[in-house]
Amino acid sequence: MPDKKLSVIYGDEHIHFIRKTRVSDINKVLIKVHPDCSVVANAPIHASDKDVIDAVMKRVRWIHNKLVKFKEQKEHIVPRKYISGESHYYLGKQHLLKVVKVSGSKNNQVKLLRGKFEIHASNKNQVKDLLNAWYKDKAREVFNRRLDQLLPQTLWVQERPQIRIHTMKTQWGSCSPSGKLTLNPYLVKAPRDCIDYVILHELCHIVEHNHSERFYRYMGRVMPEWKSIKEKLDNWSGKFIH
Repeated sequence: MPDKKLSVIYGDEHIHFIRKTRVSDINKVLIKVHPDCSVVANAPIHASDKDVIDAVMKRVRWIHNKLVKFKEQKEHIVPRKYISGESHYYLGKQHLLKVVKVSGSKNNQVKLLRGKFEIHASNKNQVKDLLNAWYKDKAREVFNRRLDQLLPQTLWVQERPQIRIHTMKTQWGSCSPSGKLTLNPYLVKAPRDCIDYVILHELCHIVEHNHSERFYRYMGRVMPEWKSIKEKLDNWSGKFIH
C-alpha cells in the first residue's frame, strides 16, 4: 500500500500525518513525530483509515505537544553559514569554528584543536562539505568503538553487526532484518549516552523488530534510564541535525 496523507482536528488546528504500511504481525499503529514536524503513522496493511485516525486521535494531545516543542526549537535554530565564529557540536559539546583560507585543495583539512574546529579550505563553499566529511569519518570511528563497548550487554547478538553510515533527515538509526545497523552521522554531535541509546535501541531490534512490550523489556534491561536519555536526544535533535 502506498503512503497516504491523512489529517485529524485538535481544537482549531489540523494535524496532518502520513500513513505508512507497517510490515509486522503486530496489530498496532506506531506513531512518530519527527524534529522536522512531520508526523508518521505506521499501520498494519489490513487496518482501515478510520482505525488509523482513531489511533492518532487517542494520542493527539501527545502529538500536539511534541509538535509545539519541535516548532519552538526550529524558531531558535539559526541557519548555518559555516563561517568563523559559529559553533558546531561534537559529542555533546560546542566548538567554535575557525576558517583558514589556503591555496590549493590539497591543503584542505579539518582539525579539532583546543575546543575549536579549524578548517583549512581553498574555497569558502567547501567548508560545509569538509566538516560533514569529518563528521562521517568520526562517526564511523566513534560508533564502532561504542558498539564494541556495548555488545557484551546484548547477549542475544551472536555476531558483531555491520555499521553503515548514512545521513537521514528523520531517523537516528535503523536495523535491517539481517541485523545490519544504519546510523546517522550527525548522531556523533550528541553526548555519548545518547549515542549509546540509539545503538542499544537498534541492537534490541535484532531480537525484536517491533516496538512491542518485549522490545521495551530488552531496552529496560540494557539501559534502565533510556526514557530520560531519549527525551534529552529529542530535545536537542534540531540542533544536531541542522
